[in-house]
Amino acid sequence: MLISDIMKTNVVSISSSTSLAEARRIMDAHNIRRLPVIDRMKLVGIVTKDDLDKMGPSQLTTFRVNELVYMLNKITVKDVMHKDVVTVPPETTIEEAVAIAQARKIGSLVVTENDLVIGIATTNDIFLGVLNPLLGIGMPGSRILVAQCYKGPDVEKVISAINKLNVSIINLFLSEFKVAAKHDLMVHLDTTDATEVAEAIKKLGFLVFIRKR
Repeated sequence: MLISDIMKTNVVSISSSTSLAEARRIMDAHNIRRLPVIDRMKLVGIVTKDDLDKMGPSQLTTFRVNELVYMLNKITVKDVMHKDVVTVPPETTIEEAVAIAQARKIGSLVVTENDLVIGIATTNDIFLGVLNPLLGIGMPGSRILVAQCYKGPDVEKVISAINKLNVSIINLFLSEFKVAAKHDLMVHLDTTDATEVAEAIKKLGFLVFIRKR
């Protein structure tokens, strides 16, 4: 899967001359926490809600209310934005994108093509677009964990046993936990009762657990 598969393409952006007050209003109106800053079609920075909070009332306590309002309308995002924006091309894989975001300790990646902003992907987009389908979050059914089942022939045996019971597989994946030396097969089944499936797989010699959805 590529970053272009999950990114938002209707990117809300602002210019560097936008006031902090207006930037916050735009964020609140669109229910977002970050805004790419674009001047003359060129990406020059990014500003987040945290950046705006740092310039909020708690940081300007020496001002009276009317002075505070004036300052928030006078100070522009140019004064608080991050200029070193982390960008990736649309063909970046999700794995690469996550690694970059983790290494840079950021919550979003701006997607550019030919120096133009074409999308933005946040950690929440990755959860909704990748982890939710993979883990079956919000989907019906049941899940079984087959312990120490990770080799091709073993996985094939498990799938064959499930097919014989005419139970559909929604998704499956191998979970590798190196520290605990566990390599387990997780199977999301299209049935609310996985007891029969679990018993059939146990007969093959595997240790099976039924997990809550």
